[in-house]
This record gives sequence, C-alpha cells and structure tokens, in this order.
Amino acid sequence: MSSTDSLRRTERAPLGAAFTRDGVATAIAALLFTVIIVSFRPFQPAGAELTGDGGDIVNQLGFGSLGAISIFSLLAFADPRVARSLISPSWALMLGFFFLSVILATDPPSAMRAASFTMIGIITMATILVLPRDADSFARVIIFTAVVVLGLSYVGLIVFPNEALHTADSQEPEHAGLWRGVFTHKNIAGPVMACFSFAGLYLWRRGQRWWGIGIFSAAMIFMLHTGSKTTVGLVPFSILIVVLPSVIGMRLGTPILFLSAIIAAAVGTLGIVFIAPVKHLAAVYFPDLTYTGRTTLWEFAGEMLAKRPWTGYGYESFWGTPLLLNQDQPFDRPWDIRTIVHGHDGYLDIAVLMGIPALCVAVYTFLIAPLRNYMRIPLRKENIYLGDFFMMVVLFAALNGFLESFFFRRADPVWLFFVLSVLGLRQVSLRPIPGRRSY
Repeated sequence: MSSTDSLRRTERAPLGAAFTRDGVATAIAALLFTVIIVSFRPFQPAGAELTGDGGDIVNQLGFGSLGAISIFSLLAFADPRVARSLISPSWALMLGFFFLSVILATDPPSAMRAASFTMIGIITMATILVLPRDADSFARVIIFTAVVVLGLSYVGLIVFPNEALHTADSQEPEHAGLWRGVFTHKNIAGPVMACFSFAGLYLWRRGQRWWGIGIFSAAMIFMLHTGSKTTVGLVPFSILIVVLPSVIGMRLGTPILFLSAIIAAAVGTLGIVFIAPVKHLAAVYFPDLTYTGRTTLWEFAGEMLAKRPWTGYGYESFWGTPLLLNQDQPFDRPWDIRTIVHGHDGYLDIAVLMGIPALCVAVYTFLIAPLRNYMRIPLRKENIYLGDFFMMVVLFAALNGFLESFFFRRADPVWLFFVLSVLGLRQVSLRPIPGRRSY
C-alpha cells in the first residue's frame, strides 16, 4: 500500500508477478506478519516469558533477524514518503516516555533488552503496513498469515493437544480444555482470533467472498472455544459500531459510539475503584462486581501510583519484581499481587510504569488520534473497507485493554495487531489506497 501513483493495469502471469519488485515486497510482508504472530516458540506456554529473557538465544536471534529484515525492507522496497508519514508527533512523544521509563527502570539493561523486543515489534508492523503496494497485495498478506496461524492452531489441537489446549496440570487448572493454539494463553488466542475475524469480514466486503467467509468462520469457531467471554462479547459489538454506521452512510456515528463505549468502559472498570460516587453505587447495586478479583489489583496499583505519579516505576520494574515480592499478602486479598505479571488493565499499567503524563499521551495516541484519522479517510471503497478493518481492531483492543494489559508488552500478538491498526488508520487517512480489483 506504499504506492501513491495512479493505477495502471498490467497483464502479468501470476508466477511472473510473484517475482517482481512488488511481489517480493508482498511476500516479505506476509512472512514477517506470519512469523511475528506465530512467534519463535509456538505451542510453548512459557513463550511469552522467554521472549524477554536476555539469555534465550532463539528469541534473540529470531527477533534480531526480524528487525534487520524489516529495516532492510523499508530501505529497499518501501516508498520513503509513505514510511515517513507513519511518524507522528504523538507517537514520537509516546516513544519518548517509553524510553524514559526504560532509563528509570530498576534494572535498565534488562529493561532495555525487553524494550528492544517491543521496538522490533513496532518496526515490523510498520514494515508490514507499507510494503504492500495496493489493497490486493495487503489482502494477500492477511490471507497468508491467517491461513498459517489458523491452520497451525487447528492442527495443534490434534498433534500437540497438551500444548494447544490448557490442561489440568497447568498453573490454571480451571482453564483445562480451553483452546489456545500456537499461543501461550487463551487470553491471547481469543483476541488474536477476534482480529482475524475482522480480517475475514474485510476480505468479504472487498469481494473476496470465499476467503472472507472461511477465515471469519474458522477464527470465530476457535475464539468461541478459548472460553474468553469478554472477547466473545466485544467482537459483535465492535463490528456493529464500526460497520453499521458506515453501511447506512453515517460514518460520524462510529467516533461518537467509540468514545461513548470507551468512557463507559473506563467508568465501569477503573471508575468503580477510583471514582467515589461510582464506587458507592457499585457497592450498593453490584457488591460482587470485582472482575474476577481485578479490582483488588487496581486498588493496589492506584495506591502505589500515588507514590510516584509523574514518572511511574519504570519499564519492567513493577509487576513480578522484588518490589512486590517483598510485600505482605493479606489473607483476604483475592489475588496474590506478588505473583501477578501485569495489572490486568493496560491503561493503569502505562501509568504505573511510565507515569500519569505518559498515560495522557497514550490516550491521545491510541484513542483520539485514530478517531481523528478515521474521520479523514477518503470516501473510496478500498480506504473505507481497510479503515473499517483497522477501526474494528482498535476499538476491540482498546476496550479489551480495560481488563487485560498488552500495551508495550514486547511481542504480544494483541499489541502487534493494535499497532498495525493505529498506524494503518493514519495511512489510509493520508492517501487513496490503490486497488486493482473492479467491483
């Protein structure tokens, strides 16, 4: 999608087209997308932790290679104007806070190693976005990645059932029998399958009916078997909010509904902990509303944030660190904060790790700017369809972020899809997206 030239119809044999400059760029984008979503340690429950371990040579070499290939591809195949256009002041400021949190970490070398995986992920997703020269090429990238990820996940249920399924022998025996595929946990598998279901809908809308139906159906079936109730509820909600206003010609309705949903989610989650009137109402009418004990984590995180509101505690310097391991654990606390790997609220975790000013920048960069870009999308079919796909992912992930934490979380596939979509909305708002298909 990196070409801004006018469309010229060319007649090439399919095999010959694959070896053109554009064909090679598309193939690289597809491979990068597939590898980074599958990861270098598929079917391994400890894969997420190994990603940030400085001693893991597989991930060091793998992600180092991804970063090198991405940078080379940007220089060799991408339109420089398009690549530069992805950089915005808000992203630059957000990354500035991110690197400041690395410097302020309790163990800066370890934090820098983890941060390097995060940056490689961001660069790779930007590369995947700008290498395809048109909408057809980007659609091929999505199809290839979806088929590989879905195929491996379904095959894994048969070939590697102990790894592709949660088992009773794991640390969470209550999840036994739930599907996770190539991913480390059902809470990652579910949202990723949700994103692929949005991709299937995008393919169907632009005329690739069979691919769209197949990917949408396979992703939805897998998602339902992950047992992620939040994901199952958010998928139709996200589709309805984005697609319905677009179909009936009231695209302004999507940003209004988006903001309304975000505000409602914020009040309904963090609000019942930090906003006194809401907390009182929740205690009266919903006394058992704890989001599976998450409110306990949020209360604790809020108390700790109050001690360091401006800078936070530094990247990789709060959850799972000696700071919390040495904390006393009250007998009536539902969750043991000493063993929690994140706060189960992405927005609160940004504040805890980087400070409240960084959270304010994140809200603009991840929520307000995408809405602004969405409203600037040219009224062309390819731009609208692709913009709607990105917006569905952004809305879904943004709402999911109130109950899970994935922002800046190394190479978390949910974070990667979110980055792709936030940057993608900026791109589709700046220029017409070429598409060779006629409808």
